[in-house]
Amino acid sequence: MNTVKHLNDSNSQPSRKKPFRFWTNPSVVTVFLATLLATYLDLYLVGKGIYKFPMRPISNVFSINIGFTLVVIPVFIFVFLRVMDRLNKWGKAGVILFISLFMPIFERFAELLGWFEHAENWKHLNSFFGYLLFLAFIYSFYTWMAKQKG
Repeated sequence: MNTVKHLNDSNSQPSRKKPFRFWTNPSVVTVFLATLLATYLDLYLVGKGIYKFPMRPISNVFSINIGFTLVVIPVFIFVFLRVMDRLNKWGKAGVILFISLFMPIFERFAELLGWFEHAENWKHLNSFFGYLLFLAFIYSFYTWMAKQKG
């Protein structure tokens, strides 16, 4: 007599593995993606000499401001997503446009404080379009993730 039962011989269903919920939360995945993209964009643009962070934590190790990429960006994106969830289509477009218009002003302020320096040939209009594309992409990814989950 065979004491080993095969799955086909059993009346019980195999247990389904539950996905790790952390990675199925659209907000968490989107914040993670935004942080990665922002970090790599900073590394690329700093490496190209387009801008630099004169005042940054652990400056002898990192060429970018890791405080910005590991704290400010995730918090900002999380708040951004919560706000966007409460708006209609035109409100969402307005928020993305407003933030994109505000960021060159904030960058200029950060330059005055010595936190940030652009190359002399930098046009702050580039920041406007960069943030516009970044935020539109991040929100599109978030909505796509939400549809995939639900």
